[in-house]
Amino acid sequence: MSDTSESTDDAGESPDGGDDAAAAVDAEEVRHVADLARVRLADDEVDEFAAQFGDILEYFEALDEVPETEREDDLVNVMRPDEVRDGFSQEEALANAEETEDGFFVGPKVS
Repeated sequence: MSDTSESTDDAGESPDGGDDAAAAVDAEEVRHVADLARVRLADDEVDEFAAQFGDILEYFEALDEVPETEREDDLVNVMRPDEVRDGFSQEEALANAEETEDGFFVGPKVS
């Protein structure tokens, strides 16, 4: 979206000191996104989406406050190592199949 630093003071705060993320998304930007998505919006819908986009931006700002957690740098593969084993023969694999043809399973036809 566009730079909205003109409409707000320091990093998203309104002049009264409150967080003003909703003002960070204006009707022009909502209309631009709607045009890109090829969606027609009425004027009241534009205002509603601008408010909703502002709420979404506030949620993302809240994620910035989540502290980082320590993690183990050296991750270890907990899977067992691959082992080569003998498999079924073709006859054993097809033994319980309802229908076979030329040594293969026959499934339902899909049109």
